[in-house]
Amino acid sequence: MVDGPTLALDAMGGDHAPDIVVRGADIALERLPDLKLILVGDESKVRPLIEKTKRLRNSDYTLVHTDKEVGASEKPSVALRSGRDSSMRIAINQVAEGKANGVVSAGNTGALMAMSKFVLRMCPGIERPAIASFFPTKRGETCMLDLGANVDCDAENLFQFALMGEIFSRMVLGLNKPTVGLLNVGSEEQKGSEAVRGAAAKLREIKSENFEYIGFVEGDDITAGTVDVIVTDGFSGNIALKTAEGTSRMITQFLRDAFSSSWSARIGYLLCRGALEQMRKRLDPRRYNGAVFLGLNGISVKSHGGTDALGFANAVCVAADMCRYDFLDKVKEEIALYGSSESAALTRQTSVAS
Repeated sequence: MVDGPTLALDAMGGDHAPDIVVRGADIALERLPDLKLILVGDESKVRPLIEKTKRLRNSDYTLVHTDKEVGASEKPSVALRSGRDSSMRIAINQVAEGKANGVVSAGNTGALMAMSKFVLRMCPGIERPAIASFFPTKRGETCMLDLGANVDCDAENLFQFALMGEIFSRMVLGLNKPTVGLLNVGSEEQKGSEAVRGAAAKLREIKSENFEYIGFVEGDDITAGTVDVIVTDGFSGNIALKTAEGTSRMITQFLRDAFSSSWSARIGYLLCRGALEQMRKRLDPRRYNGAVFLGLNGISVKSHGGTDALGFANAVCVAADMCRYDFLDKVKEEIALYGSSESAALTRQTSVAS
C-alpha cells in the first residue's frame, strides 16, 4: 500500500485515557509524519488535549465524538451487545467502513477481541484469531503467539498461527527468513500433545525459501531467542507472558532493594548506573507494546491498558507497519499457497516443484 496509512484510535480506552492516547499519537506523528489519524472519543475531553500537542493539532486528523466507552471490567458479550456507540466500537467501524486501515485501543482486551472479530470478520482461510507480540531475548526480539485468545487449539490452528507469525515477524522486524518453532515440553518428536505433534507434521511439509521451521522449542528458548517465532496455544502463551512480566518486575525490585541496602551499595549503583540504564531500556515493556490480533480481516492492535504515551506510540507504529507493508494481503497469499487440506498440500508441492 502507499505511504500514509490512516489509523483509528480509541481515545477513551485504557487506564490513563484520553491523555496517553493523545500524547502517544503526537509522538507517533514525530516518527511517521505521513500518518493520518482518526481519534474517537469525548470531544470535550479530547479536543483540549489535542490543542496542547505539537504535531497532532497541526496534522490532518479527524475527531469523531462519542461520550460512551467500554468499561475496563465489562464482559466481552455485554460490550458487544451494548457498546455499539462506544469509542472502541466506532473506532473499529472506521476500518470496516474503509475510512481507516487499522485500529488501536488500550481498552478492554476481551471486548476489543470480540468487537474486532464481529465487525471485521476472519481473514479467508483462517479459523481463529491469535494474539501476537514480542519478547526481549538474548539475540534481540522474538514474536510469540497465541498469548491468550484461544485456550484450546488443534493442529490446524497452530499451523495457521505459525504462518501468520512468520509473516508478522517479516513485516515488523524486517527479517528475510524468520525461524519458527513450536513450544513443547521437550525437543523430541514424540513429545507433546496430539495438536502440537500434528502441527509439527504440517509445518515440516512446507517447502519454501521464505519459511524455516526449526522444530520443537522449550520454555527456556523463549528468552534465549532460539527462534524468531514461537507458536503455542493461548493457555500456555498467556502463562508465559504473565510469568515474564512478573519476573521482570521481581528482578527490578531485587535490584532496587540491593542498591539501597547500604552506603557501599549506593556507591556501587553510581558506578554502574550507565550499564543499569542500558539494561532498563532493553527490558522496557513500552518498547514491546502493541499486541496484534492476527487472523482478522483487518488490522486491530491492542495496547497495554496501563502504558504511558511512549508505549501507546509504539503500538500505533506497529499498526502502521502492518498497514504499510500489506500484512493482510500477504497472509491471504500464504494461506492460499500453503492451505491446510491434503489437496492444498498437493497443490503447494506441485507449485514448488515447478
